[in-house]
This record gives sequence, structure tokens and C-alpha cells, in this order.
Amino acid sequence: MPNAKVLSEKQAIVAQLTEKLKSAGGVLVDYSGITVAEDTEMRKKMREAGVDYTVVKNTLTRFAAKNVGFDAFDPHLNGTTALAVSAEDPVAAAKLINEYAGKKDAKIKIKVGFVNGKIISPDEVKALAELPPKDVLVAQVLGTMMAPISGLANVLNANIRGLAVALQAIADKKSA
Repeated sequence: MPNAKVLSEKQAIVAQLTEKLKSAGGVLVDYSGITVAEDTEMRKKMREAGVDYTVVKNTLTRFAAKNVGFDAFDPHLNGTTALAVSAEDPVAAAKLINEYAGKKDAKIKIKVGFVNGKIISPDEVKALAELPPKDVLVAQVLGTMMAPISGLANVLNANIRGLAVALQAIADKKSA
């Protein structure tokens, strides 16, 4: 049995991991084979995007996952594991990890992801990462909603314009 100091440190780590899993979207990653240079570059990009990327112990992550109700993480918690989490943008971690996992000679492998309290498969992480940013999606939805209204306005405007052209032609004919 570990001493009280070590046990309290591990409990603090589990509590931090639990909070990360509760409040954000993220990805569990297998990073085996990655070089120090690649890791440094990836960590820099993650920091710039507001993504917290840390290597985690599988046992401690397993405890944190059980606290959150992510029991399906269990089969994925073996080998080298890192956790990429973003509290502000739940898709940011998926986008960056997918960028590195999608390279031709990729050493990064997506184990599993989570977003809004749900566990998602590696394929779903990739699909999520390929979505356009939230502002673009909102603009597309608004554009779709506005299309019928602007079409109606154009039709009504065309009728009025046609009436004005006809009246002008009659006026020109009478004055000539």
C-alpha cells in the first residue's frame, strides 16, 4: 500500500482528470514512436489552440473515467496514452489530433474520443474534426433559412419592377 503522501497526490491527479473529462471534449491518443521534435511541434500547436495535451497513466485515467461514467474507455487504456482536451472548443482537440493522425507517416493514433459527455469512436472523431468551424455552420444554417425569404422578396420586387416598366412605357407612348 502506498504511503499517504503518494496516495493523496494520485487522488489529486484523478480529481484533475475527472474535471477534464467532465467539462470538455477531447481525444485519447496512442503516441508511441513519436520523436521529440514532432512532440514539441504538436504541443506548441496545441497550446496555441487552447488544447491541454498531457501524457496520462492508464490506471489513474481509468479511475477518472469511472468517476465520469466513461466505462467504455477501459479497453482503450493500455500502452502509451496521452489526453488532448479543450474546455473552450470541444472540437479543437479532435481537429489537431486528426491533423497529426492523418499524415502519411503518422505515428499518432486516435484511441477514442469524447464530447459533451459521450464517447465517440476514432471514425467519429475524424468526422467531427472535418466539420467546418461553428461560425461557418451557423452562417450556413442562417443562409438556408434566409433563402426562401430573399427569394420571395425578389419575386415581389420583380412584379413591382415589371409594373413600373409597363407604366413608363405607356407614359412614353402617350407623350410621343
